[in-house]
Amino acid sequence: MINYQHKNLAAGRWASMSLADQMLNIGSEISRANRWRANGNVQRCHSAAARAIELLSLTIESQKGKHSLREFCRLHEVIADFYYGDNIYQTTPEGLQKYFDIFIHSRTH
Repeated sequence: MINYQHKNLAAGRWASMSLADQMLNIGSEISRANRWRANGNVQRCHSAAARAIELLSLTIESQKGKHSLREFCRLHEVIADFYYGDNIYQTTPEGLQKYFDIFIHSRTH
């Protein structure tokens, strides 16, 4: 059993949210992680990244059968590699933020 930080969301509320809203929430955690990383606070950066990964895992679970999961699974891998691994994908904070910014723009149009 996973010990979720977002217990309320893990209990089912997350699955009732639109994919765009899910991605916006994940993007918010990525933004926080990037800010903490830029400020040199590794502990808070890792905490925000862990929340983003948890929310992305909930998205993967809630989107089964609705969307191709390949992109979400790769994104999960890229985020974990960037914040905790060797950054083999040569990800940048700007690149990650740009990915999630697409969802901001989709909500305003």
